[in-house]
Amino acid sequence: MAKFVHSMIRVVDEARSVDFYDRAFGLKVAERLDFDGFTLVYLSNPENSFELELTVNKGTSEPYDLGKGYGHAAFVVDDVDAEHARFEREGFAPRKLVDFQHDGKTLARFFFVRDPDGYEIEVIGKGGRFR
Repeated sequence: MAKFVHSMIRVVDEARSVDFYDRAFGLKVAERLDFDGFTLVYLSNPENSFELELTVNKGTSEPYDLGKGYGHAAFVVDDVDAEHARFEREGFAPRKLVDFQHDGKTLARFFFVRDPDGYEIEVIGKGGRFR
């Protein structure tokens, strides 16, 4: 059996990205590895062992072209309404809350937000298949 351990995104400003993921999702730096041409920053929290790997390519100052292939990352939270309000207070500009329905039943209640590099993140209220 394989274990999914991390997902990587490229970021332009390490401090800005670390601050966003800490304030938004409580992800802390688990390890930081500095190389000649790039830095790897692994972020995690006590909720699980999965990590987000930030790759900071030295000398890069222009935003990355995210293309059409990237979809989104998703985080599950206990109270999506409270998190939406907190994201607004933090100035993260969350999009509207959505009640996602199928056959008259709510499958999920969620909103999307963009990180400082433009990556889409879905914030889902805990329940149903999202625990």
